[in-house]
Amino acid sequence: MVSWKGIYFVLALFLGSFFGSIFMLGPFLPLMFISPAWYRWITDCIVATWLTLPVALLEMVFGAKVVVTGDGFVPGERSVIIMNHRTRMDWMFLWNCLLRYSYLRLEKICLKSSLKSIPGFGWAMQVAAFVFIQRKWEDDKSHFEKMLDYFCDIREPLQLLIFPEGTDLTANTKARSNEFAEKNGLQKYEYVLHPRTTGFTFVVERLREGKPGDNLDAIHDITVAYPQNIPQTEKHLLNGNFPKEIHFHVQRYPIESVPTSKEELQLWCRKRWEEKEERLRHFYEGGKCFSATGQGIVPPCKSELRVLAVKCISLLYWTVFPLGMLVLLYLYSFAQWYFAAMIIFFVVQQKIFGGLELIELACHQYFKKQQKFHDTKTKTN
Repeated sequence: MVSWKGIYFVLALFLGSFFGSIFMLGPFLPLMFISPAWYRWITDCIVATWLTLPVALLEMVFGAKVVVTGDGFVPGERSVIIMNHRTRMDWMFLWNCLLRYSYLRLEKICLKSSLKSIPGFGWAMQVAAFVFIQRKWEDDKSHFEKMLDYFCDIREPLQLLIFPEGTDLTANTKARSNEFAEKNGLQKYEYVLHPRTTGFTFVVERLREGKPGDNLDAIHDITVAYPQNIPQTEKHLLNGNFPKEIHFHVQRYPIESVPTSKEELQLWCRKRWEEKEERLRHFYEGGKCFSATGQGIVPPCKSELRVLAVKCISLLYWTVFPLGMLVLLYLYSFAQWYFAAMIIFFVVQQKIFGGLELIELACHQYFKKQQKFHDTKTKTN
């Protein structure tokens, strides 16, 4: 049954993303036609303010406890984050970890392309240049190449979240994973799915090879677990079934320690999943913790006092902001016209061009060609 807590959570996130896309991100959209790099930095900062809202709601309103153990992040480093996909909402819960150990504005997520069509949420994800995939490698490979090369070109410190399993853990997906294991003579897993290594190896290799050649500092292997209740889908959150505890175990691998060949990299990824299975087995069958101390080896880059301040400000701002925008729309006709125009723009541009991240990419490629032409002309003269 739908609960008031679930309605409040979904409504708060929706109104924040909806009005934020229109009134906070909308005015900066023209900047992508002038300087894609500056557009990327500014919009990333704006989107990051919204990413603090679900963290604040989960912890301050619904009482979720977050435990992070293992290694930490080096603030500002460029990394690929790989994580087991226990629920459909793991990517959002990870923000509770990254708020403490990294910078939310650096994170990009690989998500299925259908999500970009959701009003508010999808619009903000397009502006944030998340990597949307079709789950067909023939189509996704070219898009991955262009997006990764773009981030390398503008020197964006990228932290890219990938779920090598491809989908969340359910009875059906586990049965398919076990069938795959049986056919290939592999171990059957209980707590994870067998990873698909094609996308992971491609991303790591592309970032290593991309100019200027130093685009990847580390790979972060994160294991997530829920010791009490497990909110499998969005419906569980709508019903008020919020996680009481979320545990993250972080292992950081400097890129120098990661194999370079494709075959060895695939084996390396599979080895991490063997370790995850064993780690999660000990977690769920043992004391429901990854570490006896319940603390990370490396302290977070932000103190709990600073995190608390961020969460309080986020709750206050994202409560007042939508209400203020509703008042603005009620009082002023120019706001109503702008509001309507932006909704039409978001819908139409996706129908015609496929999404704002693709327009941004096209702008960058145009400027890049112009720069090459200018440099060639200068050398000739």
